[in-house]
Amino acid sequence: MKFADYHITAEIKINLEKQGFRRPTDIQFKAIPPILKGEDVLAIAQTGTGKTAAFAIPVIHKIIQQQKFGGSNKITCLVMVPTHELAQQIAKVFTSLSENTGTRILALIGGVDQAPQIEALQNGIDVLVATPGRMFDLVNQGHLYLDELKILILDEADHMLDLGFIKDIRDMMRFLPAKRQTLFFSATINPAIKKLAYSLVSKPIRIQISPKNPVAKNIEHAVAFIEMDDKRAFLERLIDENNTSKVLVFVRTKVRAERVKLAMERVQINAATIHSDKLQPERAKTMDDFRSGALKLLIATDISARGIDIPDVDIVVNYDLPEVAENYVHRVGRTGRGDKKGLAISFCSAEEKELLEEIETFLDQKITVMELEKNDYRNIVDFTRDTDYNWKKLIKEHEKETAEYLAKTKKKKR
Repeated sequence: MKFADYHITAEIKINLEKQGFRRPTDIQFKAIPPILKGEDVLAIAQTGTGKTAAFAIPVIHKIIQQQKFGGSNKITCLVMVPTHELAQQIAKVFTSLSENTGTRILALIGGVDQAPQIEALQNGIDVLVATPGRMFDLVNQGHLYLDELKILILDEADHMLDLGFIKDIRDMMRFLPAKRQTLFFSATINPAIKKLAYSLVSKPIRIQISPKNPVAKNIEHAVAFIEMDDKRAFLERLIDENNTSKVLVFVRTKVRAERVKLAMERVQINAATIHSDKLQPERAKTMDDFRSGALKLLIATDISARGIDIPDVDIVVNYDLPEVAENYVHRVGRTGRGDKKGLAISFCSAEEKELLEEIETFLDQKITVMELEKNDYRNIVDFTRDTDYNWKKLIKEHEKETAEYLAKTKKKKR
């Protein structure tokens, strides 16, 4: 079936054609018809399956139809998401698919001046894509009303729960009309997700898109066994050997992100970080620079691993292995997009071998080990350009980080 065969407005079909979209993906094929009919949907689909368009296409169609019978100045659709970057990305998809339809879209995020957002709301918005913090701020200030909302969409719901937004989601319900259409999208399903979903949806159509291989076939995977203290020297070597490549590095914490950035700058490698402590204008500029290629090395926490579209990433480096095996898939999914080849390299220390086993179990495959001769390993460490690479300092840092990591792991297992 082609998009041309769908009962959606001509403007949407033209916009889809312009962007080269002719046939729906699996999630789009299964989700669009029930959404058009007004049914609730519970969809389990990973990043990269085309799920944003799966709900944007029918929502835009319904808004256009509503406008024909006299549009409202109240918000028709609220899309609730966990991060600023995802809100902006989804708003862009809505904007591109609704070109020349008069549909009004706003990404409502914190960290920026609220005055322009309030003005946009007062002028009328059809689709609001929001993170919880700023949304509740404006509701409490009396600038945002959701009492006539027709459609509620929760995207990346599992990530929202990971970030502790479950109370926000439940609090939001008291501002919404009981009679509404609810669309619930999550990359994973577990008892907590299921309980939340069924408290929000009514007799939903359940859709699950589960590829046999959760990772794209055109990604080459490798793991190198490197001690925690030595990782920065190996990252330095990798960047030197791939200095024209766009490299995305994932670390465990915000503090480590800044430490790795400083280590790279000490060896004259330009880098930037992105995490939740960064102000929104800085985050936006960093992402724009990385997308454009002006920035070649981005160091990130897992905030950037979920749902964010970053084109042409050549190499993903797991500087620290993720503590949740599923996050490996989200991280490495930033490379090897479409028909392009990608490389995912993991630095695994002695403390992380258990995490590696969990990842391989989740993938149902072994990751190729990069064999490092003792002399080669020693040369990489010894010939770093980092003049601040002294053992006493590194040992103190390592002991502190190891203690924090083990304490956190022990707490999780209780």
